[in-house]
Amino acid sequence: MTSPTIRVETAETEAAAWHARLGARNVSTGTIEEFFAWRAEPANAAAYRRVEKVWADTGKLADDPAIMEALEAAMSRKAGTGRSRAVPRGVLGLAAVGAAAALAMGGWAWMQSRTVFVTGVGEQRVVQLADGSSIRLDTGSRVRVRFAGDQRLVDLERGQALFTVAHDRARPFVVQAGGTQVTAVGTVFDVRRDAAAVSVTLVSGVVDVAPAGEGRAVQRMVAGQRTRVTAGEVAVRSVDVQAETSWTDGRIVFRDTPLRLAVAEVNRYLTAKIELEATSLDAVPVNGVFRTGDRDAFVSTASQVFELEVTPGPDGTVRLSERKNN
Repeated sequence: MTSPTIRVETAETEAAAWHARLGARNVSTGTIEEFFAWRAEPANAAAYRRVEKVWADTGKLADDPAIMEALEAAMSRKAGTGRSRAVPRGVLGLAAVGAAAALAMGGWAWMQSRTVFVTGVGEQRVVQLADGSSIRLDTGSRVRVRFAGDQRLVDLERGQALFTVAHDRARPFVVQAGGTQVTAVGTVFDVRRDAAAVSVTLVSGVVDVAPAGEGRAVQRMVAGQRTRVTAGEVAVRSVDVQAETSWTDGRIVFRDTPLRLAVAEVNRYLTAKIELEATSLDAVPVNGVFRTGDRDAFVSTASQVFELEVTPGPDGTVRLSERKNN
């Protein structure tokens, strides 16, 4: 007969393994369905909640010598480099979770980065979360996911992401971007963070936007609105949601966008960028739809429409400047 202690340790080990699998770069729909079936068992669901709590703040694990000892011992056994060392019984369950998860993803490096998801320049990525939510990261973005028992917290450290949130009224889904906080229960919204502002576009549902700073009221948004938060103001307006989230389809939509801002937007997806010399045309409006990363199409169109000179630059860059009259 299997003892309750063994069953708990088995559930924790399986939970840690699932936590690792769901953090992989590509997670299939089949894997998500398998996870939900496994989590349907109350003991498994409880074990997974314990794992989420352990990993809610991964930095704390590094300060726990017992867990570090357990992890090092587990890594030694895996590599066959020595005998296992005894672990204090009081930390066995927690250490087992940490060691199993670390082994599943390759050690301590994974422990430090488990909840961080990043995209490079020109890259997009979809992350499936254990609660059924998903995050679609745009170019040059970074998020940190921290799920605990009563809250789902995501830090958007840079860039842009579209959040599709699974409904769970008991566990609000909170996105932090700088000092701005967006709270949702079950909805779809886009958050963009750059040096000047944080912008939130609501695709469906309802969210609350709490700007940083004392005395700034929480903004309740409805679908079709965008809230832009800067140091000086909070501006809300109606927008074309499809245009605002066109990046998810690999498109950039410009509607009366000043040329300099249009160039900056195209450059977000490029390693070899476009340089726009200071020109009287900086503010001329740009209209059109371009594929993300298609520098040639944008340069060709802009040079023809605005009569700009195209000059190859170092490292594959191109420079746009006003044509000189002969």
